[in-house]
Amino acid sequence: MWAASCLASCCAACACEACRSVVGGISRRSARIAYCGLFALSLIVSWILREVAAPLMEKLPWINHFHRTPDREWFETDAVLRVSLGNFLFFTILALLMAGIKDQKDPRDRLHHGGWMAKIVCWCVLVILMFFVPNGLVSFYETISKFGSGLFLLVQVVLLLDFVHGWNDSWVSNDEQFWYMALFIVSLVCYVAAFSFTGLLFHWFTPSGHDCGLNTFFIVLTLILVFVFAVVALHPKVNGSLLPASVISLYCTYLCYSGLSSEPRDYECNGLHGHSKAVSTGSLTLGLLTTVLSVVYSAVRAGSSTTLLSPPSSPRASSERPLLPFDKVEQQEDRKKDEAKPVSYSYSFFHLIFSLASMYSAMLLTGWSTSVGESGKLVDVGWPSVWVRIVTGWATAALYIWSLIAPILFPDREF
Repeated sequence: MWAASCLASCCAACACEACRSVVGGISRRSARIAYCGLFALSLIVSWILREVAAPLMEKLPWINHFHRTPDREWFETDAVLRVSLGNFLFFTILALLMAGIKDQKDPRDRLHHGGWMAKIVCWCVLVILMFFVPNGLVSFYETISKFGSGLFLLVQVVLLLDFVHGWNDSWVSNDEQFWYMALFIVSLVCYVAAFSFTGLLFHWFTPSGHDCGLNTFFIVLTLILVFVFAVVALHPKVNGSLLPASVISLYCTYLCYSGLSSEPRDYECNGLHGHSKAVSTGSLTLGLLTTVLSVVYSAVRAGSSTTLLSPPSSPRASSERPLLPFDKVEQQEDRKKDEAKPVSYSYSFFHLIFSLASMYSAMLLTGWSTSVGESGKLVDVGWPSVWVRIVTGWATAALYIWSLIAPILFPDREF
């Protein structure tokens, strides 16, 4: 027994030391990926608790204080919302603490990049504490999460615009026929996919014999926007390209599908009700995947001075050495050590993206807090989800068109 306890103590000590070594090895460059890993961990915890925590939560008197015990679905939703609330508070507190950081000599810069053991402990404590807060607070968070999710989708749009414009500029800068042909082929594939997808939308969501005017309006408007994107991008006065227009067209078509597929399963114009479980699982997986990709992309792009995360005064990561004698170079390097080096991106906005992503992932996992019906497994279904996706598609169109015409309307300003 004594030997077993010693062995267990040694194993625990080794595990703690290993964790401390891993956490201590997180550098300034890898800190952003570490935040993504913490966010991914929150998604895994939410998913697991949604499946297994309901029986335990039914026994907690401060949660199950109802005269009649709610369905299992209610406890599954509540578990996801409480984990999301803890994650949201963690990143929101960091966003507030990091507000106004301009240089790396600020003590808060070290807090952003270091102290990972303390951060992980604080994250765990916050998530656990959320299971002791009253139901009313969780219900309030559920309500504001619907609006926060819409904001996150808009952030996704900005990140997508940043990505496609960077992609287009990268290939065009090569100034070779091969890359121009690649641009044309990718654009053509995106347009073929968008138009084919639109045909499927008419087949799935406007069944014959039913009055589906609303669905028809959504699909036709999306199709019109696809043509508008191409016309505006190819206008002689607009410095546009078919690649961003085609990618945005495909994304808007996907948002239209995502919205229509989220219509209630008993809605007569939802032609996917016969495959509801497969569709809902696929929508959840794709939604979570795009969420993770968005936060990872924001983390990776945070080091670039061209991205929305970077303040205007942010310098490039590399700089040329001045052509000076050796002694003057040493003096200048000493002076640079004493000077404050500006931060390369906005720490506060970086954490705000994770806060909004926490809300959006909670809405995905809980089906926007809509009834899951008989199977108890349907997610991301209901009219709130429909309108959030559709309006986000319209906002995407507005932002893209604005990015094209703004330089013409305001030539003296930089965009």
